[in-house]
Amino acid sequence: MADNKDYSGRAFFQAEVFETRKLDRRAPSRRSIEEPAQKVPVHTECDVLVVGGGPAGTAAAVAAARLGADVVLIERYNHLGGLSTGGLVIWIDRMTDWSGRHVIRGFAEELISRLTRDKIQGPPKDDWGSKDPAKAAYWALRTAAYHGIVTHSPTCDPEWLKAESLALVRDAGVHVIFHAWGARPLMDGNRVTGCVFESKEGRRAILAKVTIDGTGDGDLFARAGSGFETEIDAGDIHGCMNTPWLFGGVDMDAFLRWRAEAPDQFTQFMARGREKMKFFERPFVSWRNDIALFLGPRLAGYSAVDVEDQTEVEIISHELMLQHLTYFRENAPGFADAYIMLSAPQLGVRHSRRLAGRGKVTRDHWTGAVSPDEIGVSPSLAPKFGNISVPYGSIVPRDIEGLLAPGRHLSCDVTSHSFMREIPQCWLTGHAAGVAAAIAANRKLALADVPIPELQRSLAAQGAYLSPVREMAES
Repeated sequence: MADNKDYSGRAFFQAEVFETRKLDRRAPSRRSIEEPAQKVPVHTECDVLVVGGGPAGTAAAVAAARLGADVVLIERYNHLGGLSTGGLVIWIDRMTDWSGRHVIRGFAEELISRLTRDKIQGPPKDDWGSKDPAKAAYWALRTAAYHGIVTHSPTCDPEWLKAESLALVRDAGVHVIFHAWGARPLMDGNRVTGCVFESKEGRRAILAKVTIDGTGDGDLFARAGSGFETEIDAGDIHGCMNTPWLFGGVDMDAFLRWRAEAPDQFTQFMARGREKMKFFERPFVSWRNDIALFLGPRLAGYSAVDVEDQTEVEIISHELMLQHLTYFRENAPGFADAYIMLSAPQLGVRHSRRLAGRGKVTRDHWTGAVSPDEIGVSPSLAPKFGNISVPYGSIVPRDIEGLLAPGRHLSCDVTSHSFMREIPQCWLTGHAAGVAAAIAANRKLALADVPIPELQRSLAAQGAYLSPVREMAES
């Protein structure tokens, strides 16, 4: 639901947002049924339960296990990585700040470093932060330069990102359960004590000292009674959904050369596409020249927690994929032999709920000031802003105990969500959640009482980046 606040001048990730008329819907029944009470078998017990194996959940599971916690990770699909893999969000947004400093590190850096050159595409490290006009122009067409500055924004092979994510989790000793959908938090008063999940075996439960909600939509914390926010800026893409896809058999160098050398033709090509389809999207580079990434026309006015809305976005996106294939094959240089390679098995969701946390990332944090409970540093949206010091309180619920909520559903305001929802920031907050969960479980502490210096030292020991002011203060 959109709010009525004025966000003019605050939304920086601008792209086309497509409002659509919803398809005909079946009238909902007004009847209800009662389910009989039942005993739910306890599948297992653990120190830390991670529900959802997306970027945040994967990072959390590895970080907690490396601190000696007994970790169970449940995931509804057959792979890890969430939107970065199954959602084909393979264009990983900036992990360097505007000076070229590598600030999102730790788990994120380790995972990316496992991809060999044939599985990843992006600027070499020596060019991060470069303002050379030729380099910036080249990488701007390849989703890795903004505001005339080259950034560390690689594009990755999703299958290898799945494989390396699983390898890290397995090597850390995490017990993984695929095809398991986290359905309901287990509660003792206002404390989360685990989760009931659904699978082919029916309903089963896992008991845990600490639970990490890695669902991305806040499914567990919402059902546990935590407060949350849902308002969006209707003009920004973070409230949109879509299904991405890949086309193979293309020549992206030829397409990008035409786009750069014949901008008027490209503008006319895009205008005709919009006129023909209304919901029209340009391609992005991938990790290979012969594969094009379409993040899909961004459809507005849908809810990520409404099953009929989710279904409709899938239907429209897949129909548009076929229409795009025909149009690009007939009209776009480099696409004459294009074919459908893959449509994303996971729906592209940017926003649903945001936690009401003990802390919050807000527009006022965009100054470069260091939060006293910092758990990591995020690049800002533009060079005129300082780095964002992410507070631990942004993943700690205000209203419930026993649960952490890293990832895109963390506690933040609308405009901060436009970048805090991205894959690197999910790795950052997930890494911190795993470390905090392990400390709390090992020492029998409430999550709000985890000592910040200990949390920061453990994060630094696992390769995470903290602000230089913080580092100097503790040296």
